[in-house]
Amino acid sequence: MKEYELTVLIHPDLESDIEKPLEKVRDIIKSADGEIFKEDNWGKKKLAYMINKQDFAVYVYMDVKLPADAPLKISNTLNITEEVLRYLLVTVDEKGRAALAEAAKNAEASEAEEK
Repeated sequence: MKEYELTVLIHPDLESDIEKPLEKVRDIIKSADGEIFKEDNWGKKKLAYMINKQDFAVYVYMDVKLPADAPLKISNTLNITEEVLRYLLVTVDEKGRAALAEAAKNAEASEAEEK
């Protein structure tokens, strides 16, 4: 199984009951034999341009592990899901993730030295 990052833009009218559309997205991932190991709700944000006559969307970020055939299944399903305005499913860049972790470690060390 390969690691992916999934960012989903959910219709802003569903913000008050965000759990239903999120459960639908989780079910799509699980039905494709995927596994969610991190989920982060970034909240309602203004879009750079209108999507389906909407200026805002609720952004939700997920780290997922998927088998080889799952990204296509998930993409096809999310394309026809009304609650989802847009989504982005990309593979994880291990070198980039390691560099971010190293930068965070260095920042933490420099803060400790200043104190």
